[in-house]
Amino acid sequence: MRPAMLFVDVASRFRSDIKVSNGDTEVDGKSIMQMTMLAATVGAKLKITADGVDAEEALEALRELVEVRQFDES
Repeated sequence: MRPAMLFVDVASRFRSDIKVSNGDTEVDGKSIMQMTMLAATVGAKLKITADGVDAEEALEALRELVEVRQFDES
């Protein structure tokens, strides 16, 4: 649950609409309830899209969270 909360915290900083997909399921990346519905496990390939005035910045921040920090909880 903690990785989803971190993702939502970062996504919520931006004005753009953020969507996250896992297979055929697409949810609002700013909703913790919807993010948990993805049932994504470690190593899952998620598709993240953003649409709006700060979409590029949002995608870069989320990419950094997922790829660089890899949800390090240590």
